[in-house]
Amino acid sequence: MSEYATAQKSALKLKGIGDISAGKKKKKKDKESKHRLEQVVTNRDDEEEKTTKAYVDKRTPAQVAFDKMQEKRQMERILNKASKTHKLRVEDFNRHLDNLTEHYDIPKVSWTK
Repeated sequence: MSEYATAQKSALKLKGIGDISAGKKKKKKDKESKHRLEQVVTNRDDEEEKTTKAYVDKRTPAQVAFDKMQEKRQMERILNKASKTHKLRVEDFNRHLDNLTEHYDIPKVSWTK
């Protein structure tokens, strides 16, 4: 029973119900707190600008070369895909399907016949 000795035995207090919490009083903001907030915001902006200007590339030369080649290959793929129209792509695909053997075709299954 000693565990329950510290429990509070008052009624449950709910917000918005009852005469006590009929309306909340709004706190007035003083001018000093606004000024402090503005200073903090400007200090953060200054720090962010300093960190972005001081960015140093920590990649090795091999990593830089790898990234450049990846971008180059990606641009080649994009240009290759953009050079064909939809009609040409469909014709190439149909030609490819014609060259495949019929082994890969799905056989027709009919339950009625």
